[in-house]
Amino acid sequence: MSCESLWSCVAAPLEFGFMQRGLAAAVLIAVLCAVIGAFVVQQELAFIGDALAHASFPGVVVAYMLGFNLALGGALVGILTALGVGAVTRHSKLSQDTAIGVLFAGTFALGVALLSTVKNYTKDLFGLLLGDVLAVRAGDVLVIAGLGALMLLIVFALYKELTLLVFDPVQAEVIGLPVQLLRELLLALMAVTIVIAIQTVGIVLVVAMLVTPAATATLLVRRFPMVMLLGAIQGALGALAGLYLSFYFSIASGATIVLVLTSMFVLALVVAPRWRRTAS
Repeated sequence: MSCESLWSCVAAPLEFGFMQRGLAAAVLIAVLCAVIGAFVVQQELAFIGDALAHASFPGVVVAYMLGFNLALGGALVGILTALGVGAVTRHSKLSQDTAIGVLFAGTFALGVALLSTVKNYTKDLFGLLLGDVLAVRAGDVLVIAGLGALMLLIVFALYKELTLLVFDPVQAEVIGLPVQLLRELLLALMAVTIVIAIQTVGIVLVVAMLVTPAATATLLVRRFPMVMLLGAIQGALGALAGLYLSFYFSIASGATIVLVLTSMFVLALVVAPRWRRTAS
């Protein structure tokens, strides 16, 4: 698609309803992922994020089979899996990583088994695994906005407690905070965020939406609130740029968004030393 000026290049895609909905959903998801991702990066929970993405798969499949909202179905199973990880860790000698490895493999296998009972499931599986933000409906955008607002409200309401848990869990336990409950809450927040983001980039690439903007911001700034803010701005810009590139070059939207975010990370990796020397 050609355009006569920069403004026409920006405005032309907005004539289509699917682009309007896709842009709104992608920006909302990018901001939410950046805030939750700041905790994920600080606690080095990227593997757990990937595991929770796979663990939510059966919920997405069941919701698809019943005609329900995919995000709600996946969020329910993701939260149950996060709580299950906490229960297994508390009542056994297994580490959190081991419990997650066992549960996410089992739940993902259950999702694949359920999806295999659906006719023409190969096409449906491709969509669930790789996502398609341009296919979101108006109702999906409302669900994303509602769940995203709830997640952010919880984070800001418990910001001091969650921050202390992330940076000094021993001190958090000493002053009487419910450390285990806060850990499970953080896992649940991750699970819901991941399920929301699945509609943008799919299960395979969702961990990139969660980790990359926060990791990029961590390279450039040191204060935790600034990591959240800069990550949200960078994630939103990356989502916008990725969707526009996807529109004009006819390539997969989710993969394009992730490639743009990864390019931003590589750029930050190069300029970060000079940035910090100038700031100091």
